[in-house]
Amino acid sequence: MEDEKIIELYWKRDEEAVKQTNLKYGSFCYCIAKNILKNEEDSKECVNDTWFKTWLVIPPKRPEFLQAFLGKITRNLSLDRYRKSHASKRGGGNMEVIYEELKECIAGPETQDSQTDTIVITDAVSRFLSGLSKDARIIFVRRYWYADSVGQIAQRFGMSESKVKSSLMRSRNKLKAFLEKEGITV
Repeated sequence: MEDEKIIELYWKRDEEAVKQTNLKYGSFCYCIAKNILKNEEDSKECVNDTWFKTWLVIPPKRPEFLQAFLGKITRNLSLDRYRKSHASKRGGGNMEVIYEELKECIAGPETQDSQTDTIVITDAVSRFLSGLSKDARIIFVRRYWYADSVGQIAQRFGMSESKVKSSLMRSRNKLKAFLEKEGITV
């Protein structure tokens, strides 16, 4: 079913919307949750939470790109669940590694002064990404948005892990320089 028709079902408050969303985007959302949570049960729950949250926000929101909209909800719910379950235990997890990699480029949420700062940084990162080559941008997004491991990215694109690591390191260094040039303190 086309995305517009699915969105219309949400606007009509037709429960078929959830069924169709799950059929079309269930695997996509599950993959995002599983990459972050590394737990099948928690990942399934996050996907179900995604459908519930989507039901609550459509309407009044009308997403332009349903897949991206669902991916963002799933990612945020998964990150929230991950933070809660790892609040007292540190080390060894994929997300700690990802946060550690980005720490020098982007300040963590605990250092943000306001929501305005977050919006400014988000806009700057979007502009930065649009200036990367297609391959570098995809690798960066797969790692830092979808939380793919270096090995998963290497396998997906048929390259060595060292090439993926090099690309990520170059992109992080470029991001840091870009943000400094924009006057965003890291």
